[in-house]
Amino acid sequence: MHPENAKAPAGELPPLELLRTFEAAARRLSFTLAAAELHLTQSAVSRQIQQLEASLGVLLFERRHRALSLTEAGGVMQRAVTDSLERLRDATARVRANSAPRQVAITTTPGFASLWLIPKLARFTGTHPQVDVRVSATLDVLDLESSRIDIAVRFAPISRGVGPALFEESVVPLCAPRLADALHAPSDLSGLTLLTVDYADPSETATTDWEPWLRVMGLADLRMKSTLRFTHYADAVAAAVAGQGVVIGRMPLLRELVRDGRLVAPLGEGAVSRRAYFVEMSKRAAGNRDAQDFAQWLRDEADAAQRT
Repeated sequence: MHPENAKAPAGELPPLELLRTFEAAARRLSFTLAAAELHLTQSAVSRQIQQLEASLGVLLFERRHRALSLTEAGGVMQRAVTDSLERLRDATARVRANSAPRQVAITTTPGFASLWLIPKLARFTGTHPQVDVRVSATLDVLDLESSRIDIAVRFAPISRGVGPALFEESVVPLCAPRLADALHAPSDLSGLTLLTVDYADPSETATTDWEPWLRVMGLADLRMKSTLRFTHYADAVAAAVAGQGVVIGRMPLLRELVRDGRLVAPLGEGAVSRRAYFVEMSKRAAGNRDAQDFAQWLRDEADAAQRT
C-alpha cells in the first residue's frame, strides 16, 4: 500500500485539509459541488476523500451511480467534524477580533478640536491606552457611515442640533491682559482691532460671531479701528493671546485660557448665542464599546467644565 493510503495509528488526527474537504463533500453529498466550493478539481476532492478513508480504515461514503450518501461511519465523522470546524471558526474570529486595533474615529470643527478636545484628550487616552483615537477636524459635515466615523461633535443652532447637547455656547469679548486697560466700556472697542474668522459663506459678515453680544449691548452698528481675518477660529484666538486685538470668546471653549489668565473679559459677562455642540453617534458606533466610552467621557468632561 502507498504510504499516504496507509491506515493511521489509533488516536492520530487526519490532516485538517482532508477534514475540510470531507465536511464540504458530506454537506453537499457531491464531490463536484465540494470541489467548486473549495476551488479544487473533482479528482482532487475524490483523492483526498480516499486518503481520509484509508487513514481511518473505513468507508465514509457509499458511491452509487450519480449519487453519494454517507455510511454510518461517515455520519459519525460528519457530526464530529462539523462541530469541530465550527468551534475553530468561532475561536479564530474571537482571537482576530481581540487582536484587531481598537479605534475611535471622531469628526468635529477645527476650533472645538484644538481649543477644547485636544487639551483634554490625554485624560481619555490615559485610561484607554490601547485605543487609537482618530480626530478629523474639518468644517465639512462628513457622512458618518461612509466615512467610517463613530462620533461627530457638531456645532449648530439649538433648534437644528442632532443628538444630545454637550453644552450651549455663550459669547464675550476677550483680549490679552495688556489690552484690558483700554476697555472700560463696550464703546471702547471702536479703538481696537477686531479679530474674526473669514467665512466661506458670503452672507456672513465679519461680526457674525459678535452679533449675539452686540445685540445685548445695543451696539449693532459698532465699527472697530481695523480687522484681522483668519481662516480658522483657533488662529484668531492665538492672535488675541498675542495681544493683536479683541476676539469674541466662545465659552466654554476658551474657559481654560481665561482661567490661566492668558485672556481676560474686561467687559464682563457674555451673551447666549443660541448655538450648542451636539454629540451624534453613527450606527457602527453601537458595536464599538470604546466609542461608547468616548462619548460618555465627552459628556463627563463637559459636565465637569460646567461646574468649574
